[in-house]
Amino acid sequence: MDAKRLQGTHHSKLDTQHFSWPVRVYYEDTDSAGVVYYANYLRFLERARTEWLRTFGFEQNELAATHRVVFVVRSVAIEYLKPSLFNDTLQVTVELAKVGASQILVAQRVLRGGEELVTAQVRLVCVDAAAFRPVKIPKAIMAKIGTA
Repeated sequence: MDAKRLQGTHHSKLDTQHFSWPVRVYYEDTDSAGVVYYANYLRFLERARTEWLRTFGFEQNELAATHRVVFVVRSVAIEYLKPSLFNDTLQVTVELAKVGASQILVAQRVLRGGEELVTAQVRLVCVDAAAFRPVKIPKAIMAKIGTA
């Protein structure tokens, strides 16, 4: 993939709720049948969410240092619709579904071309970086991420 394709994209300049990140399937991602091992999709989803946060200017280690918060996954509901194979080029999307005082719900999809392979609903909770107890999402983060 060229450098431009390695960048995540918003579907429009004003659209901060739809994001897409490219992922290439490597041999290490596959199982003995040659398809992506189911748990590896969680890694793909995590990478896309991390890059999504970066588009807002937030690095996860800086969130902990500056705002004293981290986002943790509270729950994931995932549907495996079709397999992906070694060397496939995928797009992993992040769509903001709902924002609460301390939680964010995102809808994520894994696509090959226009074909939907995986769908997931991921609930993230903002927690104190030291105590790991839920806290309100800091205003600076809310201002950039917005509300659904």
